[in-house]
Amino acid sequence: MSKKLDELVAVMARLRAPGGCPWDREQTYGSLSQYLLEEAYEAFDAIQHAEATGDVEHLKEELGDLLLQVVFHSTIGAERGEFTIEDVAEGVSQKLVLRHPHVFGDAKLEKAKDVLDNWDTLKANERKASGKAEKTLDSILDEVPVHFPGLLEALKLTKKAAKVGFDWTEKEQILDKAKEEIEELREAVAKADAAHIEEEIGDLLFVVVNVARQMDVEPETALKRTNRKFRNRFRYIEQSLKNQGRSLEEADLAEMDSLWNEAKSRAA
Repeated sequence: MSKKLDELVAVMARLRAPGGCPWDREQTYGSLSQYLLEEAYEAFDAIQHAEATGDVEHLKEELGDLLLQVVFHSTIGAERGEFTIEDVAEGVSQKLVLRHPHVFGDAKLEKAKDVLDNWDTLKANERKASGKAEKTLDSILDEVPVHFPGLLEALKLTKKAAKVGFDWTEKEQILDKAKEEIEELREAVAKADAAHIEEEIGDLLFVVVNVARQMDVEPETALKRTNRKFRNRFRYIEQSLKNQGRSLEEADLAEMDSLWNEAKSRAA
């Protein structure tokens, strides 16, 4: 590895060693899992910031925090005699070479879709060659972890179904389905049926994920950008009122809506 990566591995080993940090020494794969998830989300958020502003300093920092999690787990693995950071790097390098025969071999794959389709075939072949026991699946959807966040789970489920032809053939069809779900939600709201309302909101969200997939949009990214847009516009309302020496509670909806529209026009 490079000198800088070697230094990071050495620092982590020192923290885990006798006389090191009590907290670091107590950690296990399981106790670190929540931090791995948090760091992944923070890196995701930093990517959105970098894409929007061109400023990559935050992304660099968050990728470092994510890398630390990999090194932390690998240090624990080395202590237990289970695997090292070199094993992790070697494994992913081999995987990349094997799954890119169009780059490192003679395969001809011209389109991104061809690469993805071939990727699944190669994964299956690797499992057979390794002698690993094949998972017994009652459904192809069982390959999608149930603990995924809702948006990601919906996206993965529908991608699996679409691969075997269970999908809308035209983009207009999915947009019509979205309209249908909105009307069903209206009916549930009119009946004040709480359980039915929840069900229809779920159906609508699921269809919106399908709309995103059909349009080649990553729904989590799209929602994150909208969340950030909402934050910025709402802050404009807060700051505008603050400049007047007033609070949110002292403004009515019409005034806040007017300021919201101002924020929109300023961003346009």
